Amino acid sequence: MPDTPIKPLHLIKLCVGCDAVADLEAWITACQHARRGGPFEQVHTTRMTPKRADELLAGGSLYWVIKGQIQCRQRLLALRPMVDAEGIGRCELVLEPKVVRTALRPMRAFQGWRYFTTADAPSDLDQIGEGVADMPEALRQELAGLGLI
Repeated sequence: MPDTPIKPLHLIKLCVGCDAVADLEAWITACQHARRGGPFEQVHTTRMTPKRADELLAGGSLYWVIKGQIQCRQRLLALRPMVDAEGIGRCELVLEPKVVRTALRPMRAFQGWRYFTTADAPSDLDQIGEGVADMPEALRQELAGLGLI
């Protein structure tokens, strides 16, 4: 019996402190510049370690909720359980520093992260239609609010 391929699974999390995708992109750029020539690795630390690592690392992404809407994602590269300076167990989510904008989808606030299936994930902007990714963000939000994209 052949091995069944692992279906990718995703995480979803609030992007606290960001008012727009541009804020997240600017933060990543600032962190890259702070490395000053050394290798850059974007890491987001969470309290809990996901138990379904194989599925998450089979093509999964971290979807970010900004201002009450899923707006973008970053591919998950690795999960590293660790213990912080206070002796508390945590997990480092290693992310590809490229931010991929997605179709907007309303999402209520929640604590921590949640698993998110591919079937529930919004499409990347470049898969929605020609020119949608090039629209100003405010226009995309208005059109999404009207149910037009």
